[in-house]
Amino acid sequence: MTSTKTPIVRAKDVMNKGIVSINGMATAKEAGAKMRAEQISSLIVEKRHADDAWGIVAVQDLIKGVIISGRSSVEVNVYEIMTKPVITVPADMDIRYVARLIHRAGIRRAPVQEQGELIGMISLSSLILDNDLF
Repeated sequence: MTSTKTPIVRAKDVMNKGIVSINGMATAKEAGAKMRAEQISSLIVEKRHADDAWGIVAVQDLIKGVIISGRSSVEVNVYEIMTKPVITVPADMDIRYVARLIHRAGIRRAPVQEQGELIGMISLSSLILDNDLF
């Protein structure tokens, strides 16, 4: 009996390439405008210095931090509503483990990291919708 092994699919094979970032001092209004212009649902919040961690701000953060709280989008800074530090996944991680990590962490997406740099973004939905895994 011959066994056919499925090749390992890695995070870098299915991620959305590129990262769109924003400064933590930007306003929620600027973040929303950038998301609309780029047609994305999250932005990486830039590090303030080399020893700092990346953050992430998503549409849900804008809704909770601005709309639900009743605050003005020009008065709210990204750093006030972001999640930091952001959970990242290694570029070479098997997508089975990526899916498990994202699911168990209760997040929808994670930046993909290679050699200390962010190179893309992966989400649970991109594993299903954007690929031929199923």
